[in-house]
Amino acid sequence: MNAPQISTAEAIANAYGYHHWKNIETFTFTFNIDRGENHFERSFTWQPKLDEVHYISATDTFSYNRKDQLDSLQMAADRRFINDKYWLLAPFQLMWDQNLTFSERKEVKAPISKVPMNVLTAVYPDEGGYTPGDAYDLYYTDDYLIREWVFREANQSEPSVITTWEDILELNDMKFAQSHKDSTGGFHLYFSNLSIK
Repeated sequence: MNAPQISTAEAIANAYGYHHWKNIETFTFTFNIDRGENHFERSFTWQPKLDEVHYISATDTFSYNRKDQLDSLQMAADRRFINDKYWLLAPFQLMWDQNLTFSERKEVKAPISKVPMNVLTAVYPDEGGYTPGDAYDLYYTDDYLIREWVFREANQSEPSVITTWEDILELNDMKFAQSHKDSTGGFHLYFSNLSIK
């Protein structure tokens, strides 16, 4: 008997160690952005099984539970948390997020490297979440690891952000791309203090 075919989204998630996520009790990371001379960062400690988040920025430090009714301060922090962890956990979000629409193309020139790659496009539903209708074009190689991606706000045809996926860190049999750069070198989004319990 042939093994059942898995989707490209599942193959990408598996390449990053998706099956090991269930063992995580605590996930800690610092989200950093360098734009020219300007540096910005914020840190999170997330307990996925409890959905508890501890948030630290230059101006605020507090904890909240994502299952609770959030006040305006917590909601602003949660919006940042959702954004920041997406950059780190996008391969897993392909499996976690509901009602995504997928399409695929083969042998497409990647926007930064110009190397031919496969593309998985994920489009979010028009309703629900903080940013409904957004689209992501994931450029991946034959090992199902993402090398570049394009974010398109509200599924518009023009890219909103294009960056690399690089500097893979392996932790607890999972892979995390810690560094994302644009083509100009003027924008660098990266993660530090990444730890798992």
